Amino acid sequence: MQITLSTDPLAAIDTDWLVVPVFESSEFSHHVDVLNTALGGLLADLRERGDLTGKPAEIVTLPVAPGIAAERVLTVGLGPAASLSVESLERALLTAIRQVSSHKDQRIAVALPPDAPSSLEPLLLAQIVATDLVVGSSGQGLYQAETSRFPFAQALVAAPGSADSQDELQHAVQRGEVIGEAVNLTRELVNRHPGEVYPETFAQRCAQVASELHLQCDIFDEPRLKLERMHALLAVARGSERPPRAVVMKYNGAGQDAPTIALVGKGVTFDSGGLSLKPSDGMKSMKADMAGAATVLGALYGIARLKLPVNVVAAVGLVENMPSGSSYKLGEVLQARNGVTIEVLNTDAEGRLVLADILSYISEQDVDGIIDLATLTGACVVALGEEVTGAFTNNDEWCQRLLGAAQQTGEPVWQMPMFDSFNEQLKCDVADVKNIGTRWGGAVTAAKFLERFVADKPWVHLDIAGPAYAESSKPHREGGGTGAMVRTLIALAETDAD
Repeated sequence: MQITLSTDPLAAIDTDWLVVPVFESSEFSHHVDVLNTALGGLLADLRERGDLTGKPAEIVTLPVAPGIAAERVLTVGLGPAASLSVESLERALLTAIRQVSSHKDQRIAVALPPDAPSSLEPLLLAQIVATDLVVGSSGQGLYQAETSRFPFAQALVAAPGSADSQDELQHAVQRGEVIGEAVNLTRELVNRHPGEVYPETFAQRCAQVASELHLQCDIFDEPRLKLERMHALLAVARGSERPPRAVVMKYNGAGQDAPTIALVGKGVTFDSGGLSLKPSDGMKSMKADMAGAATVLGALYGIARLKLPVNVVAAVGLVENMPSGSSYKLGEVLQARNGVTIEVLNTDAEGRLVLADILSYISEQDVDGIIDLATLTGACVVALGEEVTGAFTNNDEWCQRLLGAAQQTGEPVWQMPMFDSFNEQLKCDVADVKNIGTRWGGAVTAAKFLERFVADKPWVHLDIAGPAYAESSKPHREGGGTGAMVRTLIALAETDAD
């Protein structure tokens, strides 16, 4: 789907659906007022009757639109203008776009929100609309004979009367389209079933992306993993017939002396819990336990497509965690790549073992800051809910940069404590550390475990167990993989480039 820019008056745009954002106020913006006049005052009549209030994400459909070129008009409420944010704007736009994308072969034009707060300048608005057009028209029904979500036959971003040049606006639209495709790459990988996405095929997908975008890509097979002393990762993989992999990819968009960001992802392509077997209800969405790795690949794809002037190294550890006679066992003592010994007290706390070796490898490379992403703990979901990412760090300055990027993209992230007292839960009588603490503060103890494997590198751990996968759909969001944090990582890379 290609998205283009239109600067024509709203009433002159020939499309099946004209999506018009409106604020919760008594006055229409100039361009909406002109549209209202062309419609014979219909929008004003609806507002006077209380049928068009502009409340957040309120949808009002005009199935016929006499007097204008569009066949239908769909208004979407943005709430009060003063309180509009990136997050609330995207919820409203996606609600409207998803409603239209439930119909096949539709042409759509989405107008930029008029009179938005100064923080939401037109170029950013154009980017957001384009991203939402791509994300909102893609669903999780990859295997359905009759899907419920369809790409648009034509998509326009309408910016009548904008002070910015058409070239600048079109560039913003193109950027938004790339970001949307990056988000959808992550969503697609998470949504595919575990018989299709497993360590070897995920690594192959990495190699495919690397070939398309001319990135360096190094795939570690079992002999290489053993050579790299990744014994914790290898132990998790022992119970599966699917051999493990690790992948290291590099994008060099800046000079050799420029800083390098490292992105690390947990890639447990299916997590049964191993011998600490999950119940069926806890296992049915465990195809999504590789969302951290998928997020890293999606973000790197976006960064490379946008040709950002930064250097990025991305690394993912890929395993299946399965029960069998060869599975790693409770009471085993593993030695991670950096020499730390780990007593296994729960084989369902496997993601941190995979990350331990990958983080240790990356910390030995010439990188200036590390961010890892993992669907690591249910405890983080208990603490923050299903839509908020937990952030844990050993370097507050590095974390603040990440939090700033998240705020810019409207993705909710909350920094969690990293008090040294949580290390007490990981003390062990037979090894350097246990792989799990008590039930109290489990998200923090998991982060404190990971902290042992990053040496002195600035590091942020993002626990995306809640927001990475949605169990059901909402008006603004498709169920399944969400692509959470892809936008933030791209924004962070862009900030680093500045």
